[in-house]
Amino acid sequence: MQKSQTDWKSELSEEEYKVSRCGGTEHPFSGKYYNHKEEGTYICNCCKKPLFSSSTKYDSGSGWPSFYAPFGEDSIIGLRDTSHGMIREEVKCRHCDAHLGHVFPDGPPPTGLRYCINSLSLDFKPAKNTE
Repeated sequence: MQKSQTDWKSELSEEEYKVSRCGGTEHPFSGKYYNHKEEGTYICNCCKKPLFSSSTKYDSGSGWPSFYAPFGEDSIIGLRDTSHGMIREEVKCRHCDAHLGHVFPDGPPPTGLRYCINSLSLDFKPAKNTE
C-alpha cells in the first residue's frame, strides 16, 4: 500500500501520524487498548489489515497492549532498531509499513515473545464483526 505523507496526514490524527508513520511511541498506560478485554481482532489503524487476535493478548505490565503472537505470518515484519542506545526489533505492518511498536524475547509461552504495540497504531473489530 503506497500513499503520500500528505495523504496519511489527512487520514490520521496528529498523534496517530506521529506514531504510525514517524515511529513515535505513546505514553505507557495511556492507550485505549492497553486494558481492553473484548474478543476480536486488532487491525492496523492505517490499512485495516488484521495484526493480532485478542486470544493472544495478555497483561505484560508494560503499559502497552501486549501480544505473544501476530495474527498470521504475513501480518507483520520485524526490523532491527538501534535507536535510543538499545538494540531492539521494531514491528511494522507488512501491508502499509506502519510502525506498530517492538517485540521482545520476554513474553509468555508458547512463543516467549512480547509484541509491545502502540494503541495509536491499532483499531479493533469485535468478534461479532470479524466474519
